[in-house]
Formats: sequence, C-alpha cells, structure tokens
Amino acid sequence: MKAAILFEAKRPLEIHDVTIDKPGPREVLVRTAACGVCRSDLHFVDGAYPHAMPTVPGHEAAGVVEAVGSDVTRLKPGDHVITFFTAFCGSCEFCVSGRPSLCIDSSVRRPEGAAPKLTLADGTPIAHFLNLSAFAEQMLIHENACVAISRDMPLDRAALLGCAVMTGAGSIFRDSQVSPGETVAVIGCGGIGLAAVNAAKIAGAAKIVAIDPVPEKRVLARRMGATHDLDAMAPDVVKQVLKLTNGGVDYAIEAVGRTNTAEMAWNVLRRGGTATILGMIAPGQSVSIPGPTFLSGKKLQGSLAGSMQFPIDLPRLVQMYLDGILDLDTMVAERIGLADINHAFDNLRRGDAVRSVIEFA
Repeated sequence: MKAAILFEAKRPLEIHDVTIDKPGPREVLVRTAACGVCRSDLHFVDGAYPHAMPTVPGHEAAGVVEAVGSDVTRLKPGDHVITFFTAFCGSCEFCVSGRPSLCIDSSVRRPEGAAPKLTLADGTPIAHFLNLSAFAEQMLIHENACVAISRDMPLDRAALLGCAVMTGAGSIFRDSQVSPGETVAVIGCGGIGLAAVNAAKIAGAAKIVAIDPVPEKRVLARRMGATHDLDAMAPDVVKQVLKLTNGGVDYAIEAVGRTNTAEMAWNVLRRGGTATILGMIAPGQSVSIPGPTFLSGKKLQGSLAGSMQFPIDLPRLVQMYLDGILDLDTMVAERIGLADINHAFDNLRRGDAVRSVIEFA
C-alpha cells in the first residue's frame, strides 16, 4: 500500500510503498477512505513534539473494515468506522469511570518483541503513530481505536469527527457542559475551534464570541454559529470580550496551543467561569496566571479529545450531522490526494486554511 512517511522532523513527507501486517488479536484492518490533516500532526512533523522515526503520521480518519483478528467482537468486515487516536482498553480505572480519553493501558498496543504493524520494503520497521498511522491506504488498529457508524454518513465528513470535531464539540458538551443562555468564547477558529463554536450554538449558548487573527476564519465562525467575532491581535481584545458579555464569559475554549492564548482564555472569564485548554502547548512552555485571580472562583482545566466517551458520543455526532444539526461541510477547505500532503502542511503553517481532507481512491 501507499503511505506518507516522515523520516525526519522538519523534512517533507515522502510517499512510499509500505507492507502492512495481518490483524492480530483484537485488531482490525481498515481501508482508509479519508483523513483530515490536523495541526496536531504538524507539531510532530515540525519537531515541536518528539516521535520515533520513520513514522506514518495522520490521526483523523474514517474508512471501511476489511478484516478482523481473533477476539474482535464489536466489528465485522464491511463496517464503516471513525477512528480515534486515544485507543482505550475498556477496563482500567479511567475507562470504567467514563474517561476513556485518559486511558494509557499498554494492552491496546502490540507487546514488545511482536512483529511491527508497518514496515518499509527493505524490512525497516515503521513506528506506529498515535495508534493509527492514518496517512496511508490502510490502517491496522486496535478495535477500541474505532467505532462503527451509519453507512449513510459520508466518510470524508466522518473523518473530521475523529479529532477536530470530537475535541471541539467535547469541550462544550463534556468538559464545559454548556447550558442554554450561557456565554462562550472560542479562541482560535481552526477545525477544533469551529467545532466548538458550532457545538456552543447547538447547546443554546446566548453569546458565542469567536476570536482569531484571520478574518476569513472569523467569517466561517459566524457561519457556524458565532454571535460575535473579534480580532485576536487587537490590543484590547480582552476588554472587548468583557464589555460584550457584561464582565466575562461563562466558558472559554482555547484551541490554539500557545501560552498567550491560554492566558487570554483565563482573562476573558467572568467570576466562577471555566477555561478549557485544548491546544498543544509546546514542551518547556508555561502559562502565567496572577495568583489573586484564583480568588474569583475561576477554574482552569485541560482536555484530551474533548473528554469524549467515544462509542457513545461519535455515533451521536454522526446522527447530528445526518439530522442537519451539526455543520461539518463548512469546515472542509479542500479535498486532496495523498501526494499533496506537504501542500496541506504548508497551508497549516500559513494559518489561513481550515481543513484539508485527503481522499483515498
């Protein structure tokens, strides 16, 4: 099969033939239909986060099950699935307490010494990326790294649910549990931020303030439900939010991954408000919060994958799209082939595009 391989950080990905192993116990082989190109991938491609090399990046995908290994009980060949990078074991403390996104049980990965899932033509093992390695024509994954969905769902839109949408929507539905009439600020209007804006609209938020330096992204945020939009580079942007919302928002969602935007999320909160940090802040960086502001009852929390309960929440998001409630179409900036993967990363570096979606024949 063809796959996009990263041999070294800060270098372009290369398309090569790759050998994929047969499914082992609790593994499924998925024919990739579509994969979104996410800024989280870029963090690894550009070396901000380390990873073993060579590797096949990609973690926001959907496809069709081709084969299953022994002990697989929930899936069968022909099932349409959304994949997710936070494979869960289903039996640890995090899983049984409803927090599968926090599972780190090693049982979802092949044991040490087992055959690699992916190899180059010369036999060199390829490091599996975030349990998926989705920039490839096929994925060999644990059964708890995907969920079956309705065949009515277009797979190019379904792919977005595997990272951007579940993270952004989860920050509203799970992390914040926004109630009708409350106020929300979303900082960063890429894929995750736009999903948070749309989810806040669905949740019935009274005011949804979209904050981003790119005017075109703010236009998209308006289309997806924002009631107000502000330029993130304005020197008085925090004051503008406080004025718009009579003292601050109930919930702030940070979807950028920078220290200054995390601090902004804290500063736009009203007393007792909650800031949720979704962005991947680079290792070695820290967020500065004035100590006395904790006396205002504000809360700061992190989140991985929107704290989603994947087998429950992803099919529900699919149904929301099919019912015309959830907007995924606006998020897709372009559809490309695997050969254009480096072009998609260049778009992300410029910061002026939302989502490039790779479609596989």
